[in-house]
Amino acid sequence: MKAIAYQKFGNTEVLQTVEETKPSIQSNQVLIKVKAVSINPMDWKIRKGEMKLMSGSKFPKHTGVDFSGIIEDPGTSHFKKGDAVFGVVKNNMKEGALAEYVAVSSSLVWKKPVQLSFSEASSIPIVGIAAVTALQKMGEINPQTKILVNGATGGFGMFLLQLLKQQAANVTAVTSTKGLEYAQKWGASRVIDYTKVNVLTQATIYDIIIDLSGKMGYANAKRIMKPKSLFLNPVPQPIDIPVSLIKNLFRGKKHVVVLSSPSSKIMDVLLSAIENGLQIEVNKVFPFEQTVEAYQYAEKGGFVGKLAIEIS
Repeated sequence: MKAIAYQKFGNTEVLQTVEETKPSIQSNQVLIKVKAVSINPMDWKIRKGEMKLMSGSKFPKHTGVDFSGIIEDPGTSHFKKGDAVFGVVKNNMKEGALAEYVAVSSSLVWKKPVQLSFSEASSIPIVGIAAVTALQKMGEINPQTKILVNGATGGFGMFLLQLLKQQAANVTAVTSTKGLEYAQKWGASRVIDYTKVNVLTQATIYDIIIDLSGKMGYANAKRIMKPKSLFLNPVPQPIDIPVSLIKNLFRGKKHVVVLSSPSSKIMDVLLSAIENGLQIEVNKVFPFEQTVEAYQYAEKGGFVGKLAIEIS
């Protein structure tokens, strides 16, 4: 089978199309013929060696975490051959979904909603799970709770804004000019174009700030946080985890690290939200043969929603 792999850390030029043996499944796994894989920033952070302490330096390495496809071999699972599904690989530091076939634990695979394309379904797991986790970290919210979502129209923001809308939350979204229309459509009460307005200089202060861009940071966010408020950080540095836990004991403005992992309960929340109208915006779909171009496009940023690679 064809797969995308790389033999050293680096930029997109290290990505290669290689021939590999079709994987065989273990007792708890299913074999999936992959139809689409979505792109996440973690893909290139690992490939560039930024996560070396966790990923290790053993090659070849593979890429892609979220996928959708057709069950080829259901093993002992409840799935049937031919079922349309989507899922996520267990260990994105060691495995990759960008191949013609992937073998994964059946607990990390779910039936594809019939109304979604394969590219749309492949866009769900990583950012969707992270968005639900962030929502849970916010605790009880109501229409009076002032929430700021910074970097609001990427994949994560796309899910989070719509989940918050379903709870009638009062959300201010910070995005680029391209994202303004989408932020409004996805449920933001107020939208700020960061190319024209610096949110840190505005008079409004917030109960909850979530920094999806990773560019604001807690130190800056404190200026527009209420005395007892939350700063949610879904892109932490390793040092942020222990330091925030200790410092939060002594401060009202909490720095909360958001770490997420797949679970059936979280996926139930997502699938219910999708059934209730949550929309998935796939900005662009690339063919498998243009994987390098797809990652080059992704790493430039500036687009709304998600990107996907389809395998024919």
